[in-house]
Amino acid sequence: MKSAVLLCLLPGALAIQLPFELPNFFKSKTVLSSVQEETPTVLPRVAIIGAGAGGSSAAFWISKANERFGLGVAIDVYDKEGYIGGRSTTVYPYDDPSLRELELGASIFVRPNKNLWRATEEFNLTRRDFREEDYETGIWDGEQFLLSFNGGWWDTLKVLWRYGLNAPRRTEAAVKSMISTYLSLYNKDTPRWEKVEDVSDALGFSDMVSSTTSEYLLSKGVSSNYISEIVEAATRVNYAQDADTIHALEGACSMAADNAAGVAGGNFQLFEQFLKRSKAEVFLNTPVTSITPKGHQWTVKSSRGSHTYQAVIIAAPFHQTSITVPQSVADQIPPQPYVNLHVTLLSTNASSPSPSYFGLPEGSKVPQMVLTSRANSRKGGKEPEFNSLSYHGTTRPGEWAVKIFSKKPLSDEWLDGVFPGAVGWVHRKEVADDLNAAAHDIIIIIIILLTG
Repeated sequence: MKSAVLLCLLPGALAIQLPFELPNFFKSKTVLSSVQEETPTVLPRVAIIGAGAGGSSAAFWISKANERFGLGVAIDVYDKEGYIGGRSTTVYPYDDPSLRELELGASIFVRPNKNLWRATEEFNLTRRDFREEDYETGIWDGEQFLLSFNGGWWDTLKVLWRYGLNAPRRTEAAVKSMISTYLSLYNKDTPRWEKVEDVSDALGFSDMVSSTTSEYLLSKGVSSNYISEIVEAATRVNYAQDADTIHALEGACSMAADNAAGVAGGNFQLFEQFLKRSKAEVFLNTPVTSITPKGHQWTVKSSRGSHTYQAVIIAAPFHQTSITVPQSVADQIPPQPYVNLHVTLLSTNASSPSPSYFGLPEGSKVPQMVLTSRANSRKGGKEPEFNSLSYHGTTRPGEWAVKIFSKKPLSDEWLDGVFPGAVGWVHRKEVADDLNAAAHDIIIIIIILLTG
């Protein structure tokens, strides 16, 4: 999932001494001994702000530590929204729950996301693949289709003719190397870390995060046109960024979506189950307004009043929460760059987009998956008006669901130009995508406030 910033913040203390016992792989035996002597008789409570992927996961793993090590930590989870899942949420065409749901964000996960993959099995959730959405794909540069393919042998020959054999192979090798290293995080020998920079260094990702995807792949001998067309199509659909701006680790993640899966009924069910099994108290529609120190504890003020906790986890984009914290804490949370992204979901009785929008003759077949590249605009040409346009199966007989990502909102007039007279239901949402993220569709900033 997307990257997390982990900060340990101590109110007036010089050393971390948790108010409850942690297993010795978190702290040295010396510190644990001191903690055990000072363990309070009251049940320690932790507040988690955010009921999305980060917050629900934090609650779940704290509860696992409770079971394994007898910590006895109670958990309260707050969210300003009325649902669990954060960006992992679904909508129904025409607001009709009898129709198949559509994911607004956090649409997929892959096998290397081992915790999510295993959770679907442990929670008896049904995974679904996207074979029925394996449509012909075209790469649009704003003025013409650079390439279209559907996975057959002829398409393989077209790719090899345009890009050669080395570019795909070298890109694949770079992605596989990244995945192999990433999977080491699931081993018992995972390096201990307090900051993302530390784990990045330990895993050898420093070169990748200090280079753009273009720079990194060029250094690996990948051709520039393969990067600006094929690779950039992936970075734009997954992270709304171009290959010459997105860092290489994130670029590699965008190319690692083979055999992607989702949960039938919506991926939010994973996070509902995380919270259900954590036995946390969940307070939805409960925005938090401030977090302030109170001796060696923290007071969380929300619409349900003020409550005191031994620790607080903010599992949300801090700078978008409007939560007030002490200035000494705020100074340690660096601003996170985001790109505003517009999601447009719609239903249409057009089996494919209009060829006239793409400057093609009437009757031409337009791909049902249109990815984009800025290769043309870098040469002074027209820039694509959207990042991606994709069909997602049928909503009901004779009607298809379509999802469009774009940097700007798409008007009804624009939609009518792409699907003339054929648009039924429309749902629009603006989201903020983390420019420094390194996993699909989830924005998480975690700040842990620990007592001294």
